[in-house]
Amino acid sequence: MSAHTGRPPGDSGLPSEPAKSDSSAGHPDTGATSAVRASPRRFWSARRVPAVIVALLSLAAVGLLLYDVVSVRAGRPGMGWRRRLADELATRPLDDVWVIVGAAVAMALGLCLVLLAVTPGLRRLLPMRQPTGTRGTGEVRAGLDRRAVALILRDRAVRVSGVESARVDVGRRKIKARAQVHFRDLDEVRADLDAALGEAVAALGLARRPSLTVHVRRPKKG
Repeated sequence: MSAHTGRPPGDSGLPSEPAKSDSSAGHPDTGATSAVRASPRRFWSARRVPAVIVALLSLAAVGLLLYDVVSVRAGRPGMGWRRRLADELATRPLDDVWVIVGAAVAMALGLCLVLLAVTPGLRRLLPMRQPTGTRGTGEVRAGLDRRAVALILRDRAVRVSGVESARVDVGRRKIKARAQVHFRDLDEVRADLDAALGEAVAALGLARRPSLTVHVRRPKKG
């Protein structure tokens, strides 16, 4: 069971004292709700569209081949495309250009299917920490959409004094914030942004806290 937000939560959804909750997570005697799992599993995509496409193509190919085999068994001539394909496979050498191209395409498609099968997908969702020690919490998994996280952090950034506009890019392991400053010293604004965004990221309760990079600059004149 997984849950994720498609809209950025308001400020009321963020703890007022994120630093305190982080510090208490490392001490088991501070309460059952403060204990969290270190690394919950990522969300796995069902990948229904690729599965349906592969199933339909396989069904069409097998059905057509079965129909041709039944027709031949019934005394009718086989389809021209199958006879031609059999002749081409029997006469063309292995170092022929078309044979190599066909093998490369088949191998590429196979590797793509294997990659889809062994990778989780759903990269837009960032897993959140799971509390332990509370009954039933192990059955609930939560995640935040990266776009929602970017909106939350951008709103926090523009509230910093001196910031005119801000842009936040959220990745799975890195968060990059860029802000335009129209007054105050750049170093002071950068320090305030580091503190404000660091507290906001900690308050989100992500399972793996991304690294934060902040860039500030003056707007171009003219």
